[in-house]
Amino acid sequence: MDALDGVVADFSTTPPRLLATCSKALPQPLSRQLHALCVPGDNELTRMGEADIHFARFSAAVVNELLDTARLSPAQIVAIGSHGQTIRHSPNSQPPFTLQIGDPNTIAELTGITTVADLRRRDMAAGGQGAPLVPGFHAALYRQAGEDRVVLNLGGIANITILPGELSEAVRGFDTGPANTLLDSWIRQQLGKGMDGDGAWGRSGRHIPQLLSKMLEDPYFSAPAPKSTGREYFNLRWLQHLLIQGEHPPADVQATLYALTVESVARAIEVHAPATRQLVVCGGGVYNGLMMAKLRERLAPCPVLSSAEASPAIEPRWMEAMAFAWLARQTVLGESGNLPAVTGASRAVILGGIYPAA
Repeated sequence: MDALDGVVADFSTTPPRLLATCSKALPQPLSRQLHALCVPGDNELTRMGEADIHFARFSAAVVNELLDTARLSPAQIVAIGSHGQTIRHSPNSQPPFTLQIGDPNTIAELTGITTVADLRRRDMAAGGQGAPLVPGFHAALYRQAGEDRVVLNLGGIANITILPGELSEAVRGFDTGPANTLLDSWIRQQLGKGMDGDGAWGRSGRHIPQLLSKMLEDPYFSAPAPKSTGREYFNLRWLQHLLIQGEHPPADVQATLYALTVESVARAIEVHAPATRQLVVCGGGVYNGLMMAKLRERLAPCPVLSSAEASPAIEPRWMEAMAFAWLARQTVLGESGNLPAVTGASRAVILGGIYPAA
């Protein structure tokens, strides 16, 4: 909820080409509005309706800036794949539901480009978790006969895509737990900063083994896949429930949160993909030197590569935006975008709705 990433992707080539990129910081009022919607509060319906339009207008502004950068016209774009902003993801409630806002009608109207949106709920309607959805794109990029690989996305939440080298085996994947969401929330509360740049604050602390053990006892980490989670679960309330006021120096808590991300990812790989011969990492967490160093140390001797170092090379920060462009392409072509072995859906389905341009 800090910025919106956009790309122009050309899927007529193999591998796909990245033609233009844009990352635009969310205006503070919109960011505060979205954060407030992630937890129950007063007048939610009106606030959600307003945020739905505000976020859509912001999304359209990012698209139009991208077109200017790439010197492209709306007519040259087949479709926009709009993930929207998740404000609730509740796959284990009865009935399960997920909600992403950012009105696609507004986006299509302001850009003049057909927009594909609401990409998670069809998978959920088919019995799935609605997440993660990026493994299909990871498989299209990185699956290779004879080599067991895992792709790790370090966003707010961490998720893995398991790519067996035996091509008759299904691609699998799931959310392993928090990646950056707790790290960002804790430093924002304690120091007023939006993020722990390169892990500087985390390096100043020492991880607390007993606190890490308490964190890892959370049932989510041992729950069977398919599974998915979000900031609705792993948030400051979750963390503060495990802390005694003033018991630990704040920097030590931050160091422990790094250890939580790394250990939960490592255990997931060891249990579900023990034959892994290469880990490809994407998402914003790649740019955190402390996070990557700890992953390499914990998973040695398995090579841990940034997606920029892998083949094909894709800059880590743009991987997820490319994935949702790819998902939109699947929808426009009438092809499925989910992987039932990943999400738990009963079948592969065409995801989302198509909102035509004028």
